[in-house]
Amino acid sequence: MDFGGGDEIRFERLGRAGVVTLTRPQALNAVTHRMVKAFDKALRAWERDDGVDVVVVKAEGRAFSAGGDILHIYEAGRAGKPPVDFFADEYRLNARIARFQKPYVALIDGIVMGGGVGISFHGSHRLLTENAQFAMPEVGIGFFPDVGASHLLPGLGGSFGMYLALTGNRIRYGDALWSGLATHTIKAQDQAGFLDRLVASGDPEAALRGFSVPARRETDSPTLEAIARHFVQPSLSDIIGSLERAAPADALAAKTLATIRTRSPTSLHVAWREISAGLTLSMDECMRMEFRILNRMLAGHDFYEGIRAAIIDKGSTPQWRPAGIDDVSAADVDAYFAPLGERELKL
Repeated sequence: MDFGGGDEIRFERLGRAGVVTLTRPQALNAVTHRMVKAFDKALRAWERDDGVDVVVVKAEGRAFSAGGDILHIYEAGRAGKPPVDFFADEYRLNARIARFQKPYVALIDGIVMGGGVGISFHGSHRLLTENAQFAMPEVGIGFFPDVGASHLLPGLGGSFGMYLALTGNRIRYGDALWSGLATHTIKAQDQAGFLDRLVASGDPEAALRGFSVPARRETDSPTLEAIARHFVQPSLSDIIGSLERAAPADALAAKTLATIRTRSPTSLHVAWREISAGLTLSMDECMRMEFRILNRMLAGHDFYEGIRAAIIDKGSTPQWRPAGIDDVSAADVDAYFAPLGERELKL
């Protein structure tokens, strides 16, 4: 079935299912504009198609999707043509998945970050294998948790979503299941068998019987209690203050604080406010908010500096501007959230 997308993404009708496969394993299935547009077209067609009862998204290779095509975004932005249209289409796709009227099954085996999260975790069924690793690491590259993270992360219990947003730390399938990010966990070796049953029945719940397995949390209770205590604080500076007070006697607090201190101060402030705001917003409102932030990030300094340090000059230390968490003013942060007038995201 050709919805476009070339050799980057494949669409198939198998039994009762519309199956999407990401086919850029050499690029860790990083999401491109071409993939986004084709994906959107397929979902529109399948939502209206009575022969399709369920949509499945999966990937080739060892990563589900490590994010968006960051290098392309960097190069376009540096050339003075930031790819705002790519993000607009990507965010519209994320919103479409969230309101999709049929079961939507993401089969996640391997790394899922950034843009990969946006095309998987807004669906009704999020299945992770023991090989899955989830992260929203954007604050580490001077960006912000986008693709609907402001809708996904605020509702996680014990301030776990705020912790993930401000540290960018990775979690495995047990923590994902415990926190509610994943709906089910299955064994990597059972994926093909599950898929065969799913395309035959079109019913994810029936297909999961016998394949869904329990997964234990990787993070222990004292650690989760500490995360809840520190990250529930009513401001970013209160979170940092809470970690600072605990750090001398507490290795976890010290390590978490050290991680946060390497992140972009601007990104931290924006992420804190965005995740806080998202708790009371609808998915569509979240995507409009994120698009406002996105436009300012692409016009700023830290995103390009973060990519330079991480990818261009691999392993070098980014020079953030402003450099300190206390150097970012409330007015600086407000500017990221200001309405865009004519350029608001249309959903």
